[in-house]
Amino acid sequence: MELANRATILTPSLTLSIDSKAKAMKAEGIDVCGFGAGEPDFDTPEHIKAAAAAALEGGFTKYTPSSGTPELRQAIADKFQADNQLGYKPSQIIVSNGAKHSCYNAILATVQPGDEVIIPAPYWLSYPEMVRLAGGEPVFVQTKEENGWKMTAEEFQDAMTPRTKLVIINSPGNPTGAVYTREELQAIVDVAVDEEILILSDEIYEKLVYDDVQHVSVASLSSAAYDLTITVNGFSKAYAMTGWRLGYLGAPEAIAKAIDAVQSHSTSNPCSFAQKGAYAALKGDQQPVADMRDEFDLRRNYMVNRLASIPRISVVKPEGAFYVLVNIGQLGLSSTNFADRLLSKHHVAVVPGVAFGNDQTVRLSYATSLDIIKKGLDRFEEFTKTL
Repeated sequence: MELANRATILTPSLTLSIDSKAKAMKAEGIDVCGFGAGEPDFDTPEHIKAAAAAALEGGFTKYTPSSGTPELRQAIADKFQADNQLGYKPSQIIVSNGAKHSCYNAILATVQPGDEVIIPAPYWLSYPEMVRLAGGEPVFVQTKEENGWKMTAEEFQDAMTPRTKLVIINSPGNPTGAVYTREELQAIVDVAVDEEILILSDEIYEKLVYDDVQHVSVASLSSAAYDLTITVNGFSKAYAMTGWRLGYLGAPEAIAKAIDAVQSHSTSNPCSFAQKGAYAALKGDQQPVADMRDEFDLRRNYMVNRLASIPRISVVKPEGAFYVLVNIGQLGLSSTNFADRLLSKHHVAVVPGVAFGNDQTVRLSYATSLDIIKKGLDRFEEFTKTL
């Protein structure tokens, strides 16, 4: 039996495979310190769960419009205006089955076979696979540690060709935790506007920024930026709703209409009663979000300080999300070999950087308890001393 090329060219998710191996070891009774997961270790706030439960009890279990309920799309439009200074109408908003789904829909609706999509590396591992599924070609820009793992406008320009259709910006970013400044984004936008290149701005970690750092939405920079940008966000990270599978995007009318058509023929509407929970997330108490961010900040500072004290590795302090990217280039191992040995011998799970396009790094998530972080970093340091 011959499978479709689009399926056989895909690379399995290393983050999920590492997480699965760690869980299997835990099931055998092994004490594993897991730094692999990309989800908050907090429960969904109670008022969000209550809204979904009430929707179930009330029989809100039928199809909704494919792009989401009118009330949720309006609430998202209100959120975009209040938080991001973006004037999207409800008709420009598509609610989907997660921010990942929103990204995929956006790429399917805009990228033709043969088009090139510029992706700064290290990157979230699903971006290039989505591009390939759409028939496009990912073009990677290798960012530098000394630049905070952020692509410069000059690097963007150097990577462009006449076939460049789209550039993906993820700020705050996974796996680096990097947050682009307004000036850095403006320089990139200026290049994109000059060449009429579309921008996919993945802002799923928007609420998780630290110190005095400010998140800036790409589409808010100018009317020209607005006309070229698809803004992706969701509920998984800020509201600890990973399993709810709800994301959304705002886009120019023509692109939103095309994305709605794609979704209507693939998944139809997102889960009906989960949308009631999402509405409560946006309109309800935001204190749980602030509390979670504060706890992440505490863990971030501890993890970075500990890692910075370990010889022969280096880190850039993340300004957002809940990841630290560790440069292990001086230790003499590939990222996969490092991660495998660390898990097998010292029972610490990290994600090899090769999954993100940089084999000199590994990613650690601090979306776990401080006790686990302390114990896991003790083991991590002990392992590096053996190399």
